[in-house]
Amino acid sequence: MAYDRYVAICHPLRYTSIMNMNICFLLAALSWLPAPLANIINHFFCDLMAVLRLSCSDLYMLEMVIFSLGIPMALSPVVLTITSYTYIILVIMRINSTEGKYKTFSTCSSHLIVVSKFFGAVSCVHLRPVSMYSPATGKLFALLYTSFIPMLNPLIYSRRNRDMHLALKKVAGRKQSKTGYYLKN
Repeated sequence: MAYDRYVAICHPLRYTSIMNMNICFLLAALSWLPAPLANIINHFFCDLMAVLRLSCSDLYMLEMVIFSLGIPMALSPVVLTITSYTYIILVIMRINSTEGKYKTFSTCSSHLIVVSKFFGAVSCVHLRPVSMYSPATGKLFALLYTSFIPMLNPLIYSRRNRDMHLALKKVAGRKQSKTGYYLKN
């Protein structure tokens, strides 16, 4: 890919003659050739704990550095989120109408659900000692915070949406009558 970009930038007029099908095939084959010689990382992506497991050295000192730097870095967004929501809750409490409070709390709760799920999964993956690391659990949590939680976000954020409620009830087999009451099919 780097050679392809080099030819496209430095020799744009000769690009089609230099980058023919044979060169593309050769470059692809050369990039896959050393793959069997490399260590296999038993993970979905190059996660720190998965890479450290391949190391043949004592990881105690590195683990201490990761925890001493990782905990403040992981907790600072959590503390900032909790601080901002404390101020938001104080402002909400000053709202006079009950309906206004309910709507505002409902909106904030969606965000807090998503943030807490994400922070929980990420901290389970990255703030665990190497000695307690298992590839299966690491892959499960990595899949959780990279795929499953983002997939749930539209459902969580749209839970107050009236159309979403109707669609979920339709899927569940209930139909709304014109009077607003729900009837069983």
